[in-house]
Amino acid sequence: MKKRIYLVEDELEICALVRDLLETYGYAFTAFQTGREARAAIRREAPDLLIVDLNLPDMNGLDLVRELWTDVRFGLIVLTGRVEVSDRVLGLELGADDYVVKPFEPRELVARVGAVLRRHDQLVAAARNADQSRARFGPWTFDVGNLTLTRDDGHVENLTAAEAALLLMFARAPNRVLSREQLQSDSDDGDDFPYERSIDVRISRLRKKIEVDPRKPQLIKTVYGAGYVLAKDVTWSMAR
Repeated sequence: MKKRIYLVEDELEICALVRDLLETYGYAFTAFQTGREARAAIRREAPDLLIVDLNLPDMNGLDLVRELWTDVRFGLIVLTGRVEVSDRVLGLELGADDYVVKPFEPRELVARVGAVLRRHDQLVAAARNADQSRARFGPWTFDVGNLTLTRDDGHVENLTAAEAALLLMFARAPNRVLSREQLQSDSDDGDDFPYERSIDVRISRLRKKIEVDPRKPQLIKTVYGAGYVLAKDVTWSMAR
């Protein structure tokens, strides 16, 4: 079954370019010129991946990202002509899996689309492993298949695919220091991720969800000059 991709972009030339490009690679593609149209379509049928421009005629694309970032049903790539570092970081902090800066190389966009979709597929495959579908560490239980974290008191945190993929790497190597290069290479399938602080941003997002005080992390700790470590034992079990 073809992967379904939505593009929210008001420049018709870019829509046509992306349509031809992605349909050539076998994706089902639909374009929308406004955030309002995209929102309505997503409510009817969610895509596998949403690509959204930041400069939309009816809203700031970041507002749409902010609205959608907790919806783990699809991947999210920000497409932007903005070169300011703050905009790029904000997109990642709000939950985007990746971003592409205009003008972009067509092959780069295809590579990033493929990386985000593969990340989703890898999580689904991991969830099918009967012995490793749930990981418990500290007060949290990580359900790989549902992309959720459940605390002992019943509180639930939804994860994006990027966050879940990162946490899965930590859960498979507890109490072991993982470098930024390891985390970036594994989570992004070896692609040259466009912003070197992307791993730090994702770590920050995870900490905000699982730490009592994200400024003084006790679960995912920084090992200065080396990387990060999940400083807890992990117990794997089968999801019921």
